[in-house]
Amino acid sequence: MKLLQLVANRAGISWLLLVAATIISWAVGAEHGAGATVVLVVLAIAALKVRLVGLDFMELRHAPLPLRAAFEFYCLAIWAVLSTLYLWL
Repeated sequence: MKLLQLVANRAGISWLLLVAATIISWAVGAEHGAGATVVLVVLAIAALKVRLVGLDFMELRHAPLPLRAAFEFYCLAIWAVLSTLYLWL
């Protein structure tokens, strides 16, 4: 019953998704000596987690369009910059 109450609102669903994403990124990145693909996947999961927190817990989902667009761009840009730095260096 408590699980049904948890998923009854958006924050509960987001929380479950954040927990699942954390477990998945840990499972994917747990192997030492992982290749560049694994690092890029873990960085992408981290960027998606940042986006989820921003949209649902910082209430940017219902923010004015320019603010939400800036946040969406930030999430994409930070993933791209970190991925480029990892691959380049």
